[in-house]
Amino acid sequence: MTGKEPRPYYLAVADEAEVFRAAFRRGLSVLLKGPTGCGKTRFVEAMAHDLGRPLITVACHEDLTAADLVGRFLLKGGETVWMDGPLTRAVREGAVCYLDEVVETRQDTTVVIHPLADHRRQLPLERLGVTIEAPPEFCLVVSYNPGYQSVLKDLKDSTRQRMVAIELGFPPADVEERVVTHESGVAPERAAELVRLAEAIRRLEGHGLREVASTRVLVAAGLLIAEGVAPRRAALAAIAGPLTDDHALMAGLARLVEAYVSDGSPLPR
Repeated sequence: MTGKEPRPYYLAVADEAEVFRAAFRRGLSVLLKGPTGCGKTRFVEAMAHDLGRPLITVACHEDLTAADLVGRFLLKGGETVWMDGPLTRAVREGAVCYLDEVVETRQDTTVVIHPLADHRRQLPLERLGVTIEAPPEFCLVVSYNPGYQSVLKDLKDSTRQRMVAIELGFPPADVEERVVTHESGVAPERAAELVRLAEAIRRLEGHGLREVASTRVLVAAGLLIAEGVAPRRAALAAIAGPLTDDHALMAGLARLVEAYVSDGSPLPR
């Protein structure tokens, strides 16, 4: 993303955009917290666009190493050459570097971002024997889902305290309806049904569901409906199905779908 593309669709709920821009201007790193599918990635995309900076995203996982982030020597044409990792490229280019679900990585990997995340704003490349100074345009952003916190999957306090925390959640119903309508193309009335279904499912949090219905799955259901799939079938496939494999829970979710989603002819636009 270079800032030349159309702005990613994101509707601010509170002051998260203002806090992000202030952090960027002051060279502060940002920690985004929020449930799966609430719009963390879309928010970063929109902020990078608004700031006119490239966006480099890293999908974090347990096998991600510091070398994967920073770079390594590779054999190319019989020669050993250095290949920058995504974090190093972002620093050199003055980009926004987004580490998505950073708690999925090992803690010894996340330590590499410490000199970048605090007042030093430096990236040591130990294998090259050099240290890169981050330009003012560089911004480090990490995200995670607090619902997955555990002793093994959590950010170290020394990492947290180097960042400005912005907490995101599911938007109010009227905002979420607008998002679903815009992203999927379904009628506003149909989007409202899907949001009411999601709200009912979210009230079940902690009753056997590890995750609740996110804005992302509502958009997926809307896309299926826009393609001609029957609304209840779309809701089962895109909303209920991904949430559980338990037959009893699935039966309960199916009853909620019947209660909140009308079936038959498409609703008028």
